[in-house]
Order: sequence, then structure tokens, then C-alpha cells
Amino acid sequence: MDIANYDSRFLILPIKKIIDENSTTKTFVFEHSLGGNPGQFLMMWIPGVDEKPMSIAYDDGKEFWITVCNVGETSNALHGLKEGDKVGVRGPLGTSYEFGKGDHLALVAGGYGAAPMYFVAKQAVEKGIKIEFLVGARNEDLLLYIDKIKDLEGVTLHISTDDGSAGHKGYVTEVLKEVLAEGNVNKVFTCGPEVMMKVVGQVADYAKVESWLSMEKYMKCGIGVCGQCAIDDTGDLVCTKGPVMSWKYLQNLPEMGKYHRDAQGKKHNF
Repeated sequence: MDIANYDSRFLILPIKKIIDENSTTKTFVFEHSLGGNPGQFLMMWIPGVDEKPMSIAYDDGKEFWITVCNVGETSNALHGLKEGDKVGVRGPLGTSYEFGKGDHLALVAGGYGAAPMYFVAKQAVEKGIKIEFLVGARNEDLLLYIDKIKDLEGVTLHISTDDGSAGHKGYVTEVLKEVLAEGNVNKVFTCGPEVMMKVVGQVADYAKVESWLSMEKYMKCGIGVCGQCAIDDTGDLVCTKGPVMSWKYLQNLPEMGKYHRDAQGKKHNF
């Protein structure tokens, strides 16, 4: 992202619709387009609470969605809002996934990473791109967007759960090995827990297929000013160089899949 050309408009938008995806996750629909691309994020301000980065789950030029798991103070406050309540929005921000005619994609989603991966799939099928959509979760009740994915033409859905309650029993990366062994996929995109994405990158690399990961970092500004999301040993900022970055770049980073930093910069091992 070129910060000199960043459109910093701050929008106050009402929530048009709230969809309960499962016991911990909700999708919030806004009747407005950010002009976002798959992989990009926005900064959302919950009045009286905080402003946090959130992945864009969908944007069709008329409305956009965010799908949020209730995991902390800000997401808990968002889950407590009702249709018609207003929030602040800045975006779209960051880099996006790139794909084109002739590609055969493997999209690997862990947990609520299924939402931004769905955005990729939705745009890709409109270009006639074939997709292997791999969704993993701890159990069947935590799977996301399954019905939406099934409605997409040209998409083959692969499900895995840790406990075997749906699809393959085991990790989604085990399914990825089988899919890549068929030799048809030329790009792998993934979004989910960092430890999982690291394995995705390693599996794709072993199969000699390029991969791109959507990285999460603690962010404050989202536009490359505060430096909060700097990557160790490089100084690169996830909010501007990412969040979508290549495994080729990420695999050599000392922190990749090992630890993250909190708001005070303290290390926390995964």
C-alpha cells in the first residue's frame, strides 16, 4: 500500500444485519462498499472500546461483511451490538491475494480464516478458476461458511476436523498434502492460526507450489505510521507489506510460527 495515496476517510456505518455463524462467531453486514479485495483488512472502531484490524470477508460493490470470533474485549463488545448500531470503519488496507485465468488454487482455511478465503473463492470462480477449498476446525460445530462454499460452482470442498466429527479426521494440512500430490494446483493461499499456516507453507514448498499467507499482528494505525506491527529482524510492517505475504519471504523470519508480540511488545510463544 502506498501511504501517500491512502484514502483516510473515516466512516460511521450502521450494522445492516448480524448472522450467527456458530456459538462463537458472527458475521456483520454493512450496506456500503469499501472497494476491498480478498486478503485486505479494515480498521474497525467500537465506540468507547477500541479500534482493531479485521479481515474483509466479502465486498461485492454493494455491501461488505466481516466475520468475527469472540476472543477478546473488542470482539466481545462487537458481539454485543445490535442491528442498527453504528461503528467506525477505515479501509480497505493492506495487500491482497493475486490470481488470474488459468490458475488452479488451493485455499486452506483454519477456523474463522474460512471467511476471507471465501472472498477469494467468490471472485475466483467468476473468472472460471478451479478451486480446492480446504476447511479445518476442531469439530463440526466450529466449521464456517460450509453452505456458502457448497453454492460456488467450480469449487471442490475438503473438510477436516480434529475429532473426526466431519470429513477427514486430523489436520487440514494432511488433506493439503493429498491435494497437492495430484499435481494440478499451482498456487496455495491460506488464512488461519499462524502455526497452521507455517505448516501449509512447508507442505506447499515440499510440493514445489508457491504459497501466500495472511499474517496477523498487533496493529494500532494500520497505515504504517505507528510501527507496532514491525516484523522482527526486518523492520517491515505487516499492515503495509502484508497482511498477504509469500512463504518465500516468511519462511526465513525468526518469529514465524514461533511467537507473537502483544501491545507492549512482549513475546508470547504459540
